[in-house]
Amino acid sequence: MRKNGELVAGLDIGSTKVCCIVGERTADGVDIIGIGTAESRGLRKGVIINIDATVGSIISAIQEAELMAGCEISTVYAGVAGGHVQGFNSNGIVAIKDREVRPSDIFRVIDAAKAVPMPKDRQIIHVLPQEYMVDEQQGIYEPIGMPGVRLEADVHIVTAASSSLQNIAKCASRCDLSIAEVVLEQLASSAAVLTPEEKELGVALIDIGGGTTDIAVWARRSIVHTAVIPIGGNNITKDIAVGLRTPMTDAEKIKIKYGCALTDLVHEDETIEVPTVGDRQPRILSRDVLCTIIEPRVEEMLALINQQLHESGVVEELGSGVVLTGGAAVMEGMPELAQEVLGLPVRRGIPRGVGGLVDVVRNPRFATGVGLVLHGCRAPSAAYIPARTERFTSRIVSRVRRWFQAAV
Repeated sequence: MRKNGELVAGLDIGSTKVCCIVGERTADGVDIIGIGTAESRGLRKGVIINIDATVGSIISAIQEAELMAGCEISTVYAGVAGGHVQGFNSNGIVAIKDREVRPSDIFRVIDAAKAVPMPKDRQIIHVLPQEYMVDEQQGIYEPIGMPGVRLEADVHIVTAASSSLQNIAKCASRCDLSIAEVVLEQLASSAAVLTPEEKELGVALIDIGGGTTDIAVWARRSIVHTAVIPIGGNNITKDIAVGLRTPMTDAEKIKIKYGCALTDLVHEDETIEVPTVGDRQPRILSRDVLCTIIEPRVEEMLALINQQLHESGVVEELGSGVVLTGGAAVMEGMPELAQEVLGLPVRRGIPRGVGGLVDVVRNPRFATGVGLVLHGCRAPSAAYIPARTERFTSRIVSRVRRWFQAAV
């Protein structure tokens, strides 16, 4: 029987789906015990554009996860993405007070590093330490206890638009949820799919979602570059809908079932059935036709990704190459084409390091959700949620009633 205070919930509010995942912290790590998904109806390119629709999707996902996990979700770790997210590197220097580095010195040097001019409409969501320097000694990751007179820190700062963060908080409030922390989605995905060895050697995480492609470049165990490209799997779906003259819903199904990013992997005799608009009969086309639509769009995405990797300035240090994750990474031929365009080793990133419902979450589309749970479990003061209570059913009814009242 589970005890109160052992469960953590992650909420991935994406452009194509809203996903809530519940994890249980155990002696051996983290077990996934509940998953809820719902079609996302209120977002575009990772940004909330319709609060009512987003609230409805969140409620559906939360309820499904609650019923599966047998818990009452009141607090979540929420992911944030979108073109409004920006990252940059900064540096801070302070004097060491007691000639020996103490935790208070770490706090002061981090504060000094993030003391940069910031527009009023932006907010810092992460200050990620890269490395420290004590006097003339570089490449220090754990400086506490080291003697010296000057402490320096290199950090990566991630900011987001205040309005977008407020929209996330408002949607959560309307769903009777509190947000323990807003987490950069590629940081969460990194926790789920990357190994410590990859972070040490250098690796680029590419999370291809429905509306955006999120990039996090790791070198020497730290994030050195983050970026968001406003192109994702939905762009591929739109190309298929236009190219094959089929409705968007059918184009999405065709992409998932028959899509391939590399034409060379498709046999000439393979065919697909394409529904048409109106009452016309479905058409039978060569699968090769579908791939000739998908491949140029994926190549365009990879070219933009390649540009961002070079802007990071550490392409030569990416000894582990590239890890592709996100829903679009499932498509056949994605790693092969990415390796061809980027000139680096490429693999698919599947959530790892968890137990429980492993067979369900072993899919790149759940990387962010699982990562949010792992991030929450590893947080210094994790925000736990209680197990099922007698008020569980009445709470769900109350939540739905309030949502309908607000929507009227």
